[in-house]
Amino acid sequence: MRNRSLLVGSVSIGGNSPVRVESMLKVPLCRLEEGMKQLDDLARSGCELVRVAFPSASDQENFSRLVKDSPVSVMADIHFDPSLAEAAIAAGCRAIRINPGNMGSPEKLDRLIAMSKDEGVVIRIGANSGSVSPRQLKEAGGDRPAALALAVEEQLRALEDRGFQDILLSAKSTDVRETVAANKILFDKYGKIYPFHIGITESGSGIAGVSKSSVGLGILLSMGIGDTIRVSLSDNPEIEVAAGFEILKSLGLRQRGAEIISCPTCGRKKLDVVAVLPEIRPLLEGLPDGFKVAIMGCEVNGPQEARHADVGVAGSYSEAIFFKKGEVVDRRPLSELVKGMSLLLEPYRLKS
Repeated sequence: MRNRSLLVGSVSIGGNSPVRVESMLKVPLCRLEEGMKQLDDLARSGCELVRVAFPSASDQENFSRLVKDSPVSVMADIHFDPSLAEAAIAAGCRAIRINPGNMGSPEKLDRLIAMSKDEGVVIRIGANSGSVSPRQLKEAGGDRPAALALAVEEQLRALEDRGFQDILLSAKSTDVRETVAANKILFDKYGKIYPFHIGITESGSGIAGVSKSSVGLGILLSMGIGDTIRVSLSDNPEIEVAAGFEILKSLGLRQRGAEIISCPTCGRKKLDVVAVLPEIRPLLEGLPDGFKVAIMGCEVNGPQEARHADVGVAGSYSEAIFFKKGEVVDRRPLSELVKGMSLLLEPYRLKS
């Protein structure tokens, strides 16, 4: 076991658990029905933990209903009000994100920690580059990653001094190198004790945002750092979850659903891969996790180069060539490509 194993609802984090994929509800609690719809969508996308901003006592009733009915384990996001953290726990929420230094007084933090112990609550603490103080930066000798790590450690000490250990650590920056360096400092000290949540904060949107997050998360995960991840995008949260699973899939850490292997195409192509992909993707529903389907533009990139795929299709001069593990099993006119692929995949579908 690498570190402490935590439990949020039915979701285990750390220890021997797989790296979990999480997101954040992007709908305010005052729009409860819309928020519940987003939670349902997140559950279908595979999201395993969702952080929910709980900014006001006026949201308490809606937050309680959300926790009760959510199909995904919930973590309450609390910034300055310990009474809201207590209300979240009373509502049945078994994970909270707090900054211990913002909880008003040592006495209020004592009470919150005692309640968290009694109810089996996981506390996520951490810092981002924007919350590093001038004092911390000075103590770190101007080294920003070291200052970010120091900010996390100061919060950690506040919990450890109270005998609390069900902690999830997090250090984030919008700068990839700063995030990696800060997490390395913390991991070297605490990686065998506490699980880590990792992400690149405010990474943007679209290709730029996914690329930035992929680089940062990929480096950290390759170093063995990270027990939960979030791809923080200015986008639909389902996109965050999909990107998270693709990052884990590319590193061989998780598999969710089938995987398409497709060539980038070139002047040799006999099959328009870009046009065919949207027709093939719906056929992947119901296939086992990790099942590989190759779509290749020509016979050069076909059966041999994609022989590691479970099944595949490649374009030839006048037909589509279908193969399993590199062995050709069928040939059809290009007009029958989708039909042929459907027949090829049918025996592999999981029975409901």
